[in-house]
Amino acid sequence: MQIVVIIIGTISNIKPCMNNMKTVISIVGARPQFIKLSPLSKRFIDNFNEIILHTGQHYNDNMSNKIFNDLKIKKPDYNLNIGSASHGEQTGKMIIEIEKIIIKTKPDVVIVFGDTNSTLAGALVASKLNIPSIHIEAGLRSFNMQMPEEINRITADHICSYLFAPTQTAINNLENENLGVRSYLTGDIMVDTLWGNLENALTSSESMKKYNLTKNNYFLLTLHRPYNVDNPKKLINILERLSSLPQKIVFPVHPRTRNTLKDNKINLSGILFIEPQGYLDFLNLQYNAEKILTDSGGVQKEAYILHKPCITLRSETEWVETITEGWNKLLNVEDFSLNEITDFNPTHKPINLFGENPTDKMLEIIKRIL
Repeated sequence: MQIVVIIIGTISNIKPCMNNMKTVISIVGARPQFIKLSPLSKRFIDNFNEIILHTGQHYNDNMSNKIFNDLKIKKPDYNLNIGSASHGEQTGKMIIEIEKIIIKTKPDVVIVFGDTNSTLAGALVASKLNIPSIHIEAGLRSFNMQMPEEINRITADHICSYLFAPTQTAINNLENENLGVRSYLTGDIMVDTLWGNLENALTSSESMKKYNLTKNNYFLLTLHRPYNVDNPKKLINILERLSSLPQKIVFPVHPRTRNTLKDNKINLSGILFIEPQGYLDFLNLQYNAEKILTDSGGVQKEAYILHKPCITLRSETEWVETITEGWNKLLNVEDFSLNEITDFNPTHKPINLFGENPTDKMLEIIKRIL
């Protein structure tokens, strides 16, 4: 008897079996984490079955959906839509929902990024469920325990299984806390994100034209840290003083900052208030700015990589290397002179602080540990 097997459809329609591929779950929730996820997620496609879990910590369209679109990250498999709340409530809700998804999907490893409440929640759930976990951007320390981010990053480092450090200083911090045995110097993954998207940002973004800006003819400002923006009097004082600078200031207003300003009418002609920017638009604004003023850790790094003088509106920074190299300056927002900003003009070429090909290094380590 002759047996005939008929296959309906074409070979191109047959998907490869995923059963032998390890599963990773990437937990993100805030703009900086989407930026860190981007180059790694693209490499996961051919190597792992990746699940993206978005906690919804950042939900403004320009700070969430547009970032995913700009960076061509696949749509999250899960979005918890947690939104804003107190630290305890927000983190608690995340833990409850993340645990449900991890139990359901049974990943081989959990990956968390940075230092937000999403980082802490993901690390805690993985630890409680005895699932291996990776903390990307481990080892940063501001040594200011009043910062929620400092608590998050220290806790994540001490409970995660593998620690990917962006700089030698971060490795030193981890070794000082007896965490060296599970630490790896990978470099900073934001290097790959920035260089992989800069050309596209410069050619596709309309932000310079939209806001009638010219290269090196404005300062770019970001403010979102609670100690800078939650007190209306303090925030307005900072903005009033900065508005007296000779250069125009372009200020993409973070939702947290906008909430503080909404009940306080201010008219500062020296500051151009604009909406939060997508990744490509913001990168274009950074590249063309004369100087960058910020309280953001990620923006400090990007300014350094782009060789832009950065004035950090904080009393400390976790990126101490940028200070040592002379391209970043701390500014006490309670008491500063405008000359501290205008006179800060580094000219020497900065060294490579954040490594090369960090995504390649991370991928090889993940392959080995799985």
